[in-house]
Amino acid sequence: MTRTQDHIRTAFADAAVTGWLHACDIDTGAEVGLHPDHPVVTASVHKLCLLVALHQRAEQGDFDLTEQIEVPPTGRTFGLTGLGAMLDPARVSLRDAAYLMMSVSDNIAADLLLERVGLDAVNRTTTQLGLAHTLAVHTFRQLLDTIKKDAGPSGTRALSDPHTITRLTALDPARTNRSTPRDMTRLLSCIWRDEAGTPDHGAAIRRLLGLQVWPHRLASGFPFDDVHVAGKTGSLPTLRNEVGVVEYPDGGRYAVAVFTRAANTAATLPAADAVIGTAARIAVDALRAPRTRRRSGT
Repeated sequence: MTRTQDHIRTAFADAAVTGWLHACDIDTGAEVGLHPDHPVVTASVHKLCLLVALHQRAEQGDFDLTEQIEVPPTGRTFGLTGLGAMLDPARVSLRDAAYLMMSVSDNIAADLLLERVGLDAVNRTTTQLGLAHTLAVHTFRQLLDTIKKDAGPSGTRALSDPHTITRLTALDPARTNRSTPRDMTRLLSCIWRDEAGTPDHGAAIRRLLGLQVWPHRLASGFPFDDVHVAGKTGSLPTLRNEVGVVEYPDGGRYAVAVFTRAANTAATLPAADAVIGTAARIAVDALRAPRTRRRSGT
């Protein structure tokens, strides 16, 4: 284990989580990882795969991203943000639904887009981009339904019980939406190099990633006005994830994917959130070391 890997491992241990990480320099291919090929549950991180598939299908002319969707107040996927928090009928375009899906992780918006795009198309996109270990198995409604079923009659109250957590198929990468940290940095690199679609569509995807509102995970490791962080979080009971790109003013850009699981079943664990930024910063600092030495002349 390298010194960088040891520092990352120690950070995860100090936060009382198990963690998996991969980070790479988008332009040179230099990389840092801690179990980067371990299967992980993506949770809402998989919305990034859906977003790319949406833009690919739009690029192919399958639909217009300005097309409007009617959203009745009944039958909506559970969610506490975006359309899930709204009480009245709504009407949004496909691209604005994508904004809600990425900025506030709106599950309803995600499932509306999945109805148009299809799980098969999402999986074709990830396969075509070389993400060999990434697979969408459920819609987000189906994913949440498995948690409800596995939790039993006590519902969400049971999710504080460690024995209930062990029953959740949603936390088993073999039985739910899954990927690896390395696959996710590959996807991010493709997006930033315009290899996942045309430059216009790539710019639209990057814009949405930059509009995410949550600053407490990946972005917390880079508290600088001139460093830009764009990402997508994912959360399920005991799981906290984020994938994203960190861009420095000197042109350095780094794809990072961090997935964690806590033994503690509490919904609020600030240290488990913050370690995503801490571990990412350790990895990015290691990748930036050669550039920093060249600039300082050492």
